[in-house]
Amino acid sequence: MGVAEDIVIIMIAALIGALIAQKIKQPLILGYIFAGIVVGPYTGGITVGDIHEIELLAEIGVALLLFALGLEFSLSELKPVRNIALFGTPVQIIVTIGFGFFLGQYLGWSFASSLWFGALISLSSTMVTLKTLMSRGLVGTLSSRVMIGMLIIQDLAVIPMMIILPQLSSPKTGLPLLAFAVSKSVIFLVLMLYLGRKLLPWLLTHVAQWNSRELFILSITAIGLGIGYATYLFGLSFAFGAFVAGMVLSESDYSHQALSDIIPLRDIFGLLFFTSVGMLLDPAFLFANWIKILSLVLVIAVFKGSLFSVLAMLFGYINIVPIAVGLGLFQVGEFSFVLARVGLETQSIDQNMYSLILAISVLSMVLTPFASAIAAPLYKLKKQLFRYEPLQTENIPQSGLKDHVVIAGGGRVGQHIAQVLTQLNLPFVIIELNHQRMLECKTANFPVIYGDMSQATVLDISKVQAARLLLITTPSVMTSQSIVRQAHLLKPELHIIVRADGTDQARALYKSGVYMAVLPEMEAGLEIASQALLHLEIPVAVIQQYTDAVRQHLYAPIYQKNYEHQLLATLDNIKDMLEISWVTLMPGSPLISKSIQDTAIRTRTGASIIAIIHDKVFHSNPKVDYSFQEGDLVAVVGNQQERNTFKKLAEVS
Repeated sequence: MGVAEDIVIIMIAALIGALIAQKIKQPLILGYIFAGIVVGPYTGGITVGDIHEIELLAEIGVALLLFALGLEFSLSELKPVRNIALFGTPVQIIVTIGFGFFLGQYLGWSFASSLWFGALISLSSTMVTLKTLMSRGLVGTLSSRVMIGMLIIQDLAVIPMMIILPQLSSPKTGLPLLAFAVSKSVIFLVLMLYLGRKLLPWLLTHVAQWNSRELFILSITAIGLGIGYATYLFGLSFAFGAFVAGMVLSESDYSHQALSDIIPLRDIFGLLFFTSVGMLLDPAFLFANWIKILSLVLVIAVFKGSLFSVLAMLFGYINIVPIAVGLGLFQVGEFSFVLARVGLETQSIDQNMYSLILAISVLSMVLTPFASAIAAPLYKLKKQLFRYEPLQTENIPQSGLKDHVVIAGGGRVGQHIAQVLTQLNLPFVIIELNHQRMLECKTANFPVIYGDMSQATVLDISKVQAARLLLITTPSVMTSQSIVRQAHLLKPELHIIVRADGTDQARALYKSGVYMAVLPEMEAGLEIASQALLHLEIPVAVIQQYTDAVRQHLYAPIYQKNYEHQLLATLDNIKDMLEISWVTLMPGSPLISKSIQDTAIRTRTGASIIAIIHDKVFHSNPKVDYSFQEGDLVAVVGNQQERNTFKKLAEVS
């Protein structure tokens, strides 16, 4: 079967590797790499026959990886952390390259090899970092935004590295070639940004008009790979052209659909790339050089982690952010594989250097989730050993805080609550650890404290002892439980309302002593279901009975221990049994020109008229001498039978 047989072997091996990686909570790319090692030429057993053919297919994976990166690239994502991303990241890359260069010189490598080594270790892993942040529920925090902003710039730095580094292997002849390559890159960029921004969206507009999903996917793939091939013929990198094509399309109206369509294809060919990376890794090399590999991983991790932490502090980030950024970005990333493959193909680095970088990358990626998990304990230790950092407060009333509401979390939910409390003139204060969200609250003139609500110092500043209520909007159950414990130490009787993701979290939070746990997804689902049932003309009473039963089941701890809640729920059910119907009096209705008293509505139907709208004038509780007129919109209240009787009475006979 040839290459088809090899692809089948790779797919099955990658699936097994991915399942194992998922089971032990590691990124899938590590499973792909280990699968490549197993089916590679160095391990025996079932082996891929033609690695070169797989490598050619893997180049498509690299191109699609960078094409998708271009589609995702957005300057708006860098705004909250633009300073450290745009200025701090280049400093980090240059300093790390210098460190790697001197490390290579110390190990006796050549000038070019040392420079390549520095460039390869300067990049961190976007995939591993994002996977770690998502698994720990930290996406959206200030530290995660700093990391993502720096990773975006690192990923972009791969492009000039792919152009420049191969030309430096031979410095004497390389400089003219480098200047020529840079000139060609500039010409290509100008042409793409000028012509591509006009032609590509125009092309996709016409394709989209045919409403063919298959044709749209084909067009997107052809654009990414076709422009990549054009840059290859132009003497530049195939992957570079694909990235530029994605970046141009990212500004069009079709970027989101293009990205969603290209991701499955990118992932399949990306699987081939990461598996082919594993095929080139010789396990014998690992065992023969394990001391050297472990030593380099330790040295690189300590240096990069320290450098990221120092840069975060230099750019004004405090609290846990420097520690989290350092422990989140110390690894060597997947784009180092891409760059190393370029070095191997251009003979800028040898097989030993490639295997060494591969081993360092894989090991550092495996260590990342474990290192990231110790950020919080290290921060607590730091606070025990050193003084607390100053807390930033904004818009706090001069009279202080008393009988107020404390809102833990200034995101969309917290800011919405703050808007409601502001309109009702109720005192409150927001506690927010995300610097960007803190600035948003400051701009909205909300009283806000920048800090970690789970810490006693922040709780003291927020005057929890004098608060009437504590609202916790964070979706993290561990964070919520920590805040609840600290708050109840200061004020045991304080009522705390929290946000929970799922019934299991809600039960855990009730055990922690919260007053109420709200399930946003459940509430949204109930509201959507209620609207659907209303559309299907299901009686409101039936809908209300269903939603109340669901809420009472999920919020049982509240209903069981609080009589007032039971009474309110009962009264609410009685209220909704008396439904309101609006009936329009059409021309010819027997009620027109007759008064409410003359028609004896209450006696004949059992329903009561509570309002009438005529010519945009609202009559509340109209008097008995009111005469019905054509076009009146009449509101009647009663049970279903009583309202139906009134409708029949008002209909044209």
